[in-house]
Amino acid sequence: MKSTQQGFTLVEIAIVLVIIGLLLGGVLKGQELINSAKAKSLVNDFRTISTAIYAYQDRFRFMPGDDPAAGQHVGGANASSPNTEARGNGRIGGSWNSTTATDEAFLVWQHLRMANLLTGTSDISDTGAASPYYPKNADNGRIGITGAAPITPATSSATSNPSAALPMTGAFFICSDGISARLARQVDSTMDDGATNTGNVRAMSQTDGAGAATGTAVEITPALEAEGRLYTVCVAF
Repeated sequence: MKSTQQGFTLVEIAIVLVIIGLLLGGVLKGQELINSAKAKSLVNDFRTISTAIYAYQDRFRFMPGDDPAAGQHVGGANASSPNTEARGNGRIGGSWNSTTATDEAFLVWQHLRMANLLTGTSDISDTGAASPYYPKNADNGRIGITGAAPITPATSSATSNPSAALPMTGAFFICSDGISARLARQVDSTMDDGATNTGNVRAMSQTDGAGAATGTAVEITPALEAEGRLYTVCVAF
């Protein structure tokens, strides 16, 4: 009688290992493509929104949200807060993540959409659980605009890097939260100097839920990518 062969041959094992290797390679490549697409989407958000703001300013001579004649220009609501900001002063008042419907930073989106410069709802009451009024990024984080630099230099970083002591400067700042460390670094490398605590693109940590209105700049290193933290990235224009 012939004995029945038990187990797998070396050739069969080799074939299985090759197949597993191909599958893992495909998964890793697919994830890389997804991350690349997300990074491009985030960068496109910053550029598209800034272009829309400049277009509004060029057309009406006022910044959206800060426009004291928004009712006449686009049929939108005129901001009445924050009280520390005068309407028509060339600066978008309020926090980038404001939920106050009378704030300039809140009404930016209504003015831009009613001017047909951005898509989305202009109904300022449509801010429920789904929050369709607030624009979202590729990672479902919130996007916002403000006229005051939301990220301040970190004094600890400034001692080793003098450029990290310089504040962010610009006419307005666009922020996007819920971004992973890797994507934050990719956005900075694409739009700025590659360091998330210097230049026109900076990041601040999120400790609990959505990003805060303000924070200090964080230098995101490759080691931080493994920690799974989320960041808010702001760009100065």
